[in-house]
Amino acid sequence: MPDSSPVAVHRCRFVDYNPSAITALAFPPLPLPSTRKIPASSRQSPFPKFGTLAVGHANGNIDFCEWTASNNDIQAHQGWCVSKSINGLYPSKVDALVFTIRDPDALKPEDVPTISDLRLFSSGGGSELIEWDIEYLCLRRTINSQGGTIWCIAANPTSTMLALGCEDGTVRLLSVSDDTLTHIRRFDRVKCRILSVTWGPPTPKERQGTSNSDDDDDSVDDWLDLWLVAGCSDSSLRKWDVSTGRLLDRMGTDKVRGERTLVWAVSTLGDGTIVSGDSLGIVKFWDSRTSTQIYSFQAHAADVLCLAVGSDGNVVYSAGVDQKTTQFSLVKMASNPKNNSILRTSSRWVQSASRRMHSHDVRALAIWPPHTPLSPSYKRHFSTDIAPVLASGGLDMSVVVKPAALPSSTMLGKVTNPLATSVDVIFEDSYHRRLPYPPGPSSNCIVHVARRARLVSCMRDASLSIWKILKTASMEGEVDPDALDWEKCLEMEFDVNTNLVASAISEDGLWLVVSDMYEAKLFALNMEADGSIKPRRIKDFSTTIQPHLLSKPASRGGLAFAFTPDSTKLVMNTAMTSCVLVIDLRGSDGRPSVLRRFDHHRESMAGSGRAVKDMNSMDIETVDPAEDEQIEQEDEEEHVHSVSAHTNILRIAISADGQWLATSDDKCKTNVFNLDSLQHHCLLPSFSHPAQCLAFDPSRPSHLLLAFPNNTFQIYDVEARQFPVWAHELTSHLPRRFTTIHDALVGVAFAPISSSSSHNYVVFWGATWLCKINLDDPGSIQASRKRRRESAKGGSPQNPDSSHWEKRVKMITQYRPLLLVDFIAEGELVVVERPLVDVLGTLPPAFFKHKYGAS
Repeated sequence: MPDSSPVAVHRCRFVDYNPSAITALAFPPLPLPSTRKIPASSRQSPFPKFGTLAVGHANGNIDFCEWTASNNDIQAHQGWCVSKSINGLYPSKVDALVFTIRDPDALKPEDVPTISDLRLFSSGGGSELIEWDIEYLCLRRTINSQGGTIWCIAANPTSTMLALGCEDGTVRLLSVSDDTLTHIRRFDRVKCRILSVTWGPPTPKERQGTSNSDDDDDSVDDWLDLWLVAGCSDSSLRKWDVSTGRLLDRMGTDKVRGERTLVWAVSTLGDGTIVSGDSLGIVKFWDSRTSTQIYSFQAHAADVLCLAVGSDGNVVYSAGVDQKTTQFSLVKMASNPKNNSILRTSSRWVQSASRRMHSHDVRALAIWPPHTPLSPSYKRHFSTDIAPVLASGGLDMSVVVKPAALPSSTMLGKVTNPLATSVDVIFEDSYHRRLPYPPGPSSNCIVHVARRARLVSCMRDASLSIWKILKTASMEGEVDPDALDWEKCLEMEFDVNTNLVASAISEDGLWLVVSDMYEAKLFALNMEADGSIKPRRIKDFSTTIQPHLLSKPASRGGLAFAFTPDSTKLVMNTAMTSCVLVIDLRGSDGRPSVLRRFDHHRESMAGSGRAVKDMNSMDIETVDPAEDEQIEQEDEEEHVHSVSAHTNILRIAISADGQWLATSDDKCKTNVFNLDSLQHHCLLPSFSHPAQCLAFDPSRPSHLLLAFPNNTFQIYDVEARQFPVWAHELTSHLPRRFTTIHDALVGVAFAPISSSSSHNYVVFWGATWLCKINLDDPGSIQASRKRRRESAKGGSPQNPDSSHWEKRVKMITQYRPLLLVDFIAEGELVVVERPLVDVLGTLPPAFFKHKYGAS
């Protein structure tokens, strides 16, 4: 390394943050194919682009994870990364998640629905079904089940109806067509709880003689739902007629000593086969026509809690309390009857593999591409050159993903592993990956450092703690384990409507702000003589900012906060309204006052002609400053209402000199403001991913670093309104070990300005790694170009630029999992860890059964 100056590390493990267990997973459904043209059985559709993964938690939060690869890349080394989160009501939980397509007729069969195309529904152990507003990240509407507690939810393949399994033994149908949510039918009641429900394969209406042959337009109305099946709490499955609500058949499961068996999971295949998983650990396959059992497998030692069906319907996965994930495959078998020389082939289900990828109960399974139960004539056959991905989650709080290709697909040719974990793609042999739990909602850090006050704060669902670091870290030798290096100064509990969304603490430790989705709270902190902190709430803070907020939607909360380095101003990104407020904490009358509101993230992006910058391209696109000046001269209230799509401002950064403010939203839009003149300065080009974090370089305060979830970054000179050439030399030659590490980049920490070191460096960090990269001064680029010319003359086959930048990078993986990495002073780095062992220690004991001997 050119700069070998040591850095003392505060390895903080006293932060007692516990992530929430995973209770539900959901991928978006795919649009149904046309009923007019029956696809050939041998025709293969291209592998669909990876969709959004929704992750429901036991604390009521829902995370939206986006695939980090660009459109032209097949593999994503980082897999799915949390892009934004919905903070649930406090207290609440998520038991079931269901996506539906908002307007199925607007999508083609080969399209993959995006977030804007979807509606999301959930239930959480009560009688209310909740629809969430994915754009505004808040509750949109609720409806009562009229049948007590909702145990399960299922959407029909056409995304027009929801089926609710209720406590009173009824299945209720709700219509979600045309953006509605209304009750339409109640099925016959049974004397037990409905624990699981699934829809049978839809049938084209023309086969029923009800379609209009003169109509050339295909729509979801061309499909007809005939039946659905539910798993019950009385050792049975029941099948209902959708059109009449009448009970058609009852299928009984096994019992032990007369106790009732609970059917926790049920799914259907395109040929009508029903799959069930129950509390005895048995997975059964049923014939839907005769309602009789076909196969039965004692696959688990305890309850089967979830099922997932492969995209082609030829494989089924089950998981539950015993931490195992079991694979069932449909295999072809040849038979030769007596006195017959002709070989006959038949298919049967077999238990083909089993893996243990979790340390506790597995509550949810999901697979991409998703399975759509369609008859063989309309069955989708996806390209087999890319392996499907199986996702699972449970009490151990991490989503596990792994390629899940069948052995038969590898015989036809090379199959790509989209997770890039290894060349193995078969479920039984491939490596699985743990997606790290995010460090906070929307991947914003819940841990913050007040440098001058040497304080560390940690936000939870409805509380916040502050610790003080007492000593300067030692650079030599081991730290005395008996010495007191830290102490807790404050523990706060809040009365909130939702789980806390964001928090921030000022550099001098005198100000603290926390917020849920509906209200932000500001506190003045006073340090007592005994080392404790006494908070004093600024009660008129909400009334101060209220006149500067839009009336609809009504929210005084914030998604992100930042204090200026001198702790005199607070910048707030408002929730639901996408405004940026600059607040003077010491106004003329001694109370906070709003200096300016910026609405630039609310402006319509349609027709603006903004360029999307290719990160690998040498072309640099900038925004015309005259356009920004014209926007500044317009009346704010006039252009606020010309919004085409709502955005959520999730990232915020302020330069070390307090002059520049940068904000970025989930639509890849980044604005820069001048805090000295309180004016909008420029709009950056859009990138292919939203910024994962923003940071200004203290040694060059006008240089803004934007880091992305695919482990790439860009540096922009906001004062010159351009990308520096020296920065492009760095960002175009990022080391492969940095860009291909499996855990996505989470944060950035710049080293404080130092007079003792002539080199400037930055620390990037993810959940399991740190990366130190030296940033060249602009003058050193000439030396790099000279080496490149000399290498070209000498005919060296190696890329001199790549080897040059490889030497400037240092990777560290000894700290994990990380919640925060930041500098607290010159030469002092705070590393906040939350070891997985400590987190799992808070959980109840995992299921264990002796394999041999007495239990």
